[in-house]
Amino acid sequence: MSIPQQLILTFISGGIICVIAQLLIDLTRLTPARILVLYVSLGVLIFAVGAFEPMQKIFGAGVSVPLIGFGANIAKGVREAVDKDGLIGVLTGGLTSSAAGITSALLFGLFASFLFKTKSKRM
Repeated sequence: MSIPQQLILTFISGGIICVIAQLLIDLTRLTPARILVLYVSLGVLIFAVGAFEPMQKIFGAGVSVPLIGFGANIAKGVREAVDKDGLIGVLTGGLTSSAAGITSALLFGLFASFLFKTKSKRM
């Protein structure tokens, strides 16, 4: 597959995931936090049935960057940790596999808080 084709598939698949989330916000009583949990859980489920890796090969970052990819990453870490460490891997695997992403998010958030000042909305 050529690079432009891959970019188009990535853009479309990521866009569909975002459109579904926006429709859930607009048409249901689901809050963004519940949709976040739904998407992470969906990623775990898709990984558990073995469909995530084929989807990632086709759609690339369109499925691995959104929250679905985060859920799949956690599930993969748990599976590897359980295979390696036994039952304790259920508790440690998800954090170990996603530690770099979580740490990056925290550090970039901290860095942004030093650069920008928050303002309260006036109503």
